[in-house]
Amino acid sequence: MPHALIVHAHPETHSFCAAQMREAVSTLETQGYTVEVSDLYQMNWSPALGRDDFTHPLEGHFKPGPEQVRAHQQGTFAPDVAAELEKLLRADLLVFSFPMWWFSLPAILKGWVDRVFSMGVAYGGGVGTFDKGGFRGRRAMLLFTTGSLEEHFGPEARDGDMDVILFHILHGMFWFCGFTALESVVSFAPTRGTPETRAQQLEAVRTAFSTLDSRAVRFGKISRQVEEW
Repeated sequence: MPHALIVHAHPETHSFCAAQMREAVSTLETQGYTVEVSDLYQMNWSPALGRDDFTHPLEGHFKPGPEQVRAHQQGTFAPDVAAELEKLLRADLLVFSFPMWWFSLPAILKGWVDRVFSMGVAYGGGVGTFDKGGFRGRRAMLLFTTGSLEEHFGPEARDGDMDVILFHILHGMFWFCGFTALESVVSFAPTRGTPETRAQQLEAVRTAFSTLDSRAVRFGKISRQVEEW
């Protein structure tokens, strides 16, 4: 049975963002998935990667990446990091659920990436990157809301091209670690809409999570291999 992990990052439990996350959970379950949700605000998740991420002794100049490799090898991640990493390793599908803030992830979610997409597991430290990344064979996608209307996004629009905006996440986080990125699900400006338009947006969430096999995003093939970490 396939398993999904949804990492949710919105401070309001009654937000539209939370509503579409719950819709995704329900739809995935009807598709035969088991689903876990990490609700970062409810968990009081700390986004700051630091020395407290490790239970082994730290000496000298602190280098987070090599310490992550060591923690993976020795089983010395702090309990909160270890728990999230176990969830991630169980998942065939990873979903980030969030409001777009400053054209990117909320800080609490970016901090989850910093701490959980660890060197030695997701990439580097004997693990490759991109098509050789630690999570190759798994899928990941974004489910998010915006404050701006849809017409404000585009190659020549005020807020810019959404494909360009999301590249650092889909390519720089997901594919970098081996995930096959799936087409994002975006609900544009739900707070500016009507009950009818929000219902249509939730229906779009149901449709998207019912048709995951047709949503893969293709990045260019790597033609030149470089030295890995």
